[in-house]
Amino acid sequence: MPNIKPSAYLRNSYNEVSEFCHKYMEPVFITKNGHGDLAVMSVEAYEKFIGRFELYALIKEGLDDIKAGNYMDYDEFMAQVRGKK
Repeated sequence: MPNIKPSAYLRNSYNEVSEFCHKYMEPVFITKNGHGDLAVMSVEAYEKFIGRFELYALIKEGLDDIKAGNYMDYDEFMAQVRGKK
């Protein structure tokens, strides 16, 4: 369940927000005038989050290469690596 707090809570209880984000590796959603405004998370959680997107992009690139026929079979690859081609 999302942890949602008003902006005043962030201003008045920064240490609690920080502790929560580090302990649970989850964001705290901050509202402003009753509407969603920010998502606050630890740097570690952010890096993990971004790392997933980078990994997904690399997987998609590989799958697109396979779909386009840009690949070689194992034996051909190993022959190339060993300098036999």
